[in-house]
Amino acid sequence: MRELERHFGDLLVVIGVHSPKFTAERDAANLRQAVLRYDIRHPVVSDPDHVVWQSYAVSAWPTTVLIDAEGRVAAAHAGEFAAAEFAPAVQMLVDAADASGRLNRAATRWPLEREQEPPRPLLFPGKVLADAASGRLFVADTGHHRLVVATLEGRVEAVIGRGEPGLADGDYATATFRVPQGLALQGEALYVADTGNHAIRRVELAAGRVTRVAGTGEQARRSRRGGPARQTLLRSPWDVALVGGRLMIAMAGSHQLWEFDAAADTVRLLVGTGREALYDDRLERSALAQPSGLAAADAAVYVADSESSAIRRADLAADRMETLVGAGLFEFGDRDGPAPLARLQHPLGVAYHDGMLYVADTYNNKIKRIDLRRLPAVETFLGSGEAGLRDGSAAEARFWEPGGLSVANGRLYIADTNNHALRVADLATGEVTTLTLSGLPG
Repeated sequence: MRELERHFGDLLVVIGVHSPKFTAERDAANLRQAVLRYDIRHPVVSDPDHVVWQSYAVSAWPTTVLIDAEGRVAAAHAGEFAAAEFAPAVQMLVDAADASGRLNRAATRWPLEREQEPPRPLLFPGKVLADAASGRLFVADTGHHRLVVATLEGRVEAVIGRGEPGLADGDYATATFRVPQGLALQGEALYVADTGNHAIRRVELAAGRVTRVAGTGEQARRSRRGGPARQTLLRSPWDVALVGGRLMIAMAGSHQLWEFDAAADTVRLLVGTGREALYDDRLERSALAQPSGLAAADAAVYVADSESSAIRRADLAADRMETLVGAGLFEFGDRDGPAPLARLQHPLGVAYHDGMLYVADTYNNKIKRIDLRRLPAVETFLGSGEAGLRDGSAAEARFWEPGGLSVANGRLYIADTNNHALRVADLATGEVTTLTLSGLPG
């Protein structure tokens, strides 16, 4: 859609309609944050009761409806599309409106929500990686299209990336990313899920260089099984995790897990058919729903399967997918208790530590945990559930759609996305504080 807006300019008016699936998405404040987070520059109509949805007989997300100059529906398309596929239909309507004298070429100026926002040191941080061995903290400063490297206490050591969207390799000052998310560290190599570029990047920390190691920069539109790493199209990689030297990739856009083999310089499909669903089976025959967070433990990968509000476990040794929490694409809520009965709401992050799995229960504004050493049960660890920014005890603390987690030295580091903040929780006491990054330019 962004490409169509750029190509047609004021000849095409785009109006988004937000018809929510999740309870949290009905909240206008959350919707505003989503508009800011995705840098949306056209009007968005809030449709919490699906009135517009029903008026246009919509049955799937996303659906695009093309309306001509006389206000009549000319075409509709369910699902994603490439701009080149839709452009001819738009051009036909433009030509018809021009021929009939109905084409309005006047420039349209929409007041943007981002114009009301102050500069921030961090902007919608998505993922965080705390490394106890080196004492470093890596932050995906997603809204600023860059990475931040700091000490675990918050002293900034480096900023990686120019801070504007793009796909350019180079040193820290010249390299560019586009909405980077997941991070994984292997020695002095930092792997990055460069989500908006549909690529995997590698930062050589000792040399201070960024290179593209997988993906072409274009979004895959059809099912693929892998191939040469830099020649294979990927689809919205959202997180990465290392399992015994193997780099796992949460391919949110294709509802799959992939693997990057650095030695062979290849990527390949590992888990999921590509169908959006919650279905357990052998790894390749199972189905995921927008996997957005990964955590590795031994030969298993724990997955925050956001659209099914589920936590899944991919057992690589046994070739089996298992659902720990979750019941389906439209089964969500905020319920603690035995794992089969518990409910989450659009979790985006997971972290494993000492037999415990910590979950960023994103749309519930909470951090939950699952003790894997006993009969799995879900319990709220941090957060009252009310959106906000408040430090204090585990029950009093407030978050706003946290998206990333990492553990180091007895502390849980949290990317508190909508608060543009990093939070730190003591695993023993549950006390939550806000981490200040000193020396970070806005």
